[in-house]
Amino acid sequence: MTAKNSLSKAHKYSINHKSTLINDSFCGCFHCLKIFNPNEITRWVKDSLDGTAMCPYCGIDSVIGESSGFPITKDFLLKMRKRWFK
Repeated sequence: MTAKNSLSKAHKYSINHKSTLINDSFCGCFHCLKIFNPNEITRWVKDSLDGTAMCPYCGIDSVIGESSGFPITKDFLLKMRKRWFK
């Protein structure tokens, strides 16, 4: 799997994820690069399947949790930001 495909696969875990994200210990935003506890999330976008988190720091729907199986590190979040926001 190429790096681009891996980041595309990871992106799928940043939407429709409320039911899994609320059980995670930590998550991160690939827009502002903050790593935080999902309990800090107060805004959710209602989706047809589940909810999508809005980052409590920047307000963007680019939150991914540890249950995704991807490393929630500054390095990984930066790669996601470069892929999706630049």
